[in-house]
Amino acid sequence: MVHPPLEFSDCYLDSPDFRETLKCYELELERTNKFLKEVIKDGNSVITAIKGYSLAVQKFSQTLSVFQFDFIGDSLTDDEINIAQSFQEFAGLLQEVEHDRMMLVQNASDLLIKPLEKFRKEQIGVTKEKKKKFDKESEKYYSQLDKHLNLSAKKRETQLQEADELLEKERANFYESSVEYVYQIHQVQDRKKFDVVEPVLAFLHSILTLNNLTVEMTQDFMPYKQELQLSLQNTRNHYESTCEELEELMKRMKRPSQIYKMHNFPMEGYLYCQEKRALGMTWVKYYCKYQKEGRVLVMVPCEQKTTTKQGPTQLTLKSCIRRKTESIDKRFCFDVETIERNTPVTFQALSEGDRKLWMEAMDGKEPIYHSPIHKQAEMELNETGFKFVRKCINYIETEGATQEGVYRTVGSNIQVQKLLNAFFDPANPGDVDLHSSDWDVKTVTSALKFYLRSLSEPLMTYSLHRDLMCAAKSDNLDIRLSEIHSLTYKLPEKNREMLEMLIKHLVNVCSHSDENLMTPSNMAVIFGPTLMRAKEETVAAMLDIKFQNIVVEILIEHCKKIFSHMPEDSIAPPVPPPRINPRKPITISKRPARVYQALSHELYQHTENGQSDNSNMDGENPVSPTPIQRPKRQALVPRGAIRQDRQPESDTSSAGNGEPGIYVSRVPSFQGKKTPAKGATTKEGDSDGLTRTRSTEKQQICRPPVRPPEPPSRCPAPQKPPTAASSEGTTTSYVASKTKFFENASRQVGSPAGSSSTSAVTTVKKEEFK
Repeated sequence: MVHPPLEFSDCYLDSPDFRETLKCYELELERTNKFLKEVIKDGNSVITAIKGYSLAVQKFSQTLSVFQFDFIGDSLTDDEINIAQSFQEFAGLLQEVEHDRMMLVQNASDLLIKPLEKFRKEQIGVTKEKKKKFDKESEKYYSQLDKHLNLSAKKRETQLQEADELLEKERANFYESSVEYVYQIHQVQDRKKFDVVEPVLAFLHSILTLNNLTVEMTQDFMPYKQELQLSLQNTRNHYESTCEELEELMKRMKRPSQIYKMHNFPMEGYLYCQEKRALGMTWVKYYCKYQKEGRVLVMVPCEQKTTTKQGPTQLTLKSCIRRKTESIDKRFCFDVETIERNTPVTFQALSEGDRKLWMEAMDGKEPIYHSPIHKQAEMELNETGFKFVRKCINYIETEGATQEGVYRTVGSNIQVQKLLNAFFDPANPGDVDLHSSDWDVKTVTSALKFYLRSLSEPLMTYSLHRDLMCAAKSDNLDIRLSEIHSLTYKLPEKNREMLEMLIKHLVNVCSHSDENLMTPSNMAVIFGPTLMRAKEETVAAMLDIKFQNIVVEILIEHCKKIFSHMPEDSIAPPVPPPRINPRKPITISKRPARVYQALSHELYQHTENGQSDNSNMDGENPVSPTPIQRPKRQALVPRGAIRQDRQPESDTSSAGNGEPGIYVSRVPSFQGKKTPAKGATTKEGDSDGLTRTRSTEKQQICRPPVRPPEPPSRCPAPQKPPTAASSEGTTTSYVASKTKFFENASRQVGSPAGSSSTSAVTTVKKEEFK
């Protein structure tokens, strides 16, 4: 709303229009006063709410920091170590953010509440006092005027002169109070344009400065977040691959047969053995005892002939396979291959449960999906097996390398049986055209995985299983790779040939991971248990599946190095024992506690345009304290171009008031692979082979001091004598200095464009003054 100006000459006339205009100004002043009360009340509510929120977040961070993860097993993967330390990292980040927020709360009253209260007291309050004086003098003057006009003309001349003098004195007092009141009204109306807006601007700028700091922390947090998300996904994949195996083991452990299997108790009982006699095949009853340690089966005949006494028969087992139902007319049968006999020995148990007990005690196996693989020799790495794997690989790379979820999706069991029966047919082995319409990618991948799982010994052998597990559990990434490289060349020739062919194929498939979503980590989850199963199925072995996955992942990621040449030393160095102390996890960049510069009057100095002015160091005039410095958080992602624009050329940068900043050392995350910024020095990391960057140019962000430095004047102006309304002896306001302080701080953390925009605004203001 626009009001007509109040002229000083109107004070003498005191016309009704003057009074009406004066009343409009008074209403506006009252409305401003009411507005300031609401702003102060709501501002206090905002500050209280921010403080309450900050305290709640700090309590939340403390709760996170005290929790400790406990894991099952003797060793942890890198991903599990990262997850174990995640809550401490979260708590540290939250505490750092809330530390900055609490600094905002501590300065919010100086920025917003006190300046507005001061304006109400010193400006609006003074104006109300002037109004009371004006009303009082007005009443006295007009009362005296009425008395003066009612004087009789017959009074003596001296009395009339005295009355005239008294009236003139009252008129002068009234005119003086009226002029002062009008002047004060103009003052408060003009000052509220900046004295009311500046505190709100300074408070808003402090909030935006905090948000700017939070954005930088978020940028530093992003690499850690991505690494932790990968760790969580890998751990979930390991869990899914282990869970099914562990559940099967749990179901088997519920049965009594596991007592014999786990504790090597002798299995004994009655069995019927199929034997060839003069009149044909017959079933003979034996009482059998089986010792698992020596794999010795002792058969004591129960039907003794009258003429000769038959002693016990001792056989040494090679393998045990369940007899397919359609292959014999008897129930509960299983075949045993022995060293002493050339042909398998067929036994009949007393029941289905009894047969399972005998087979589990003898490490018996199920037949391969009704496929024609019966003999142990056909389950080894023979020519037929190599031919089968080559055909599967060629088909998959031709037809399904880019198919989403290749190897993860499972084909139909019936189709897998059909493919295995056709390929391993003894009459015509290997005569199968996989490119015909009968087979799809899922069937071929499932058949390939099944063949590798069905080998009597895993492709990477039982004998090297323990050494490979120890290598995967090593703390040092280089030792892991060198150990696995050396152990790979300890495999039998056929095993290594098959492994090389398979791993190179998996590398080709993983090269299309942007389409098939099968990364080396995902592929390792599938082929880890397939290529490296433990000899004994225990809970500890199930928990070690994640380390089997790590071995396969290393083989895929370093395929070229491992299979292109033999290791440097023919004898592998001793494998280090599993770690006792946890490895160093990924971090958000931890740092020691901040050290802040003390705020004292001895350190006060005058600042203009953010540069130090040493002329006032004598301490003659009260000046501003040195602002608190915040160490610049080192980025974890390559942002060299932006940082170089913001960093000074020298190694030591000064704060907005000219004082050198206080730096706090910071440990960057070892996961952050960044391009060295200008002035940064790099050195080789430890044996994990990762490059670490240590910046020597640090930035600082100014903290709000008790009283910020005074801003420079926009144009030189002569000093005005102090007035009644302003007795501080300065031409710049307290809140304006705070605003200038935050502008200096924002230039150090904001974009260069912000500085140009600020200068542009200043130029416009200068033109307005002209």
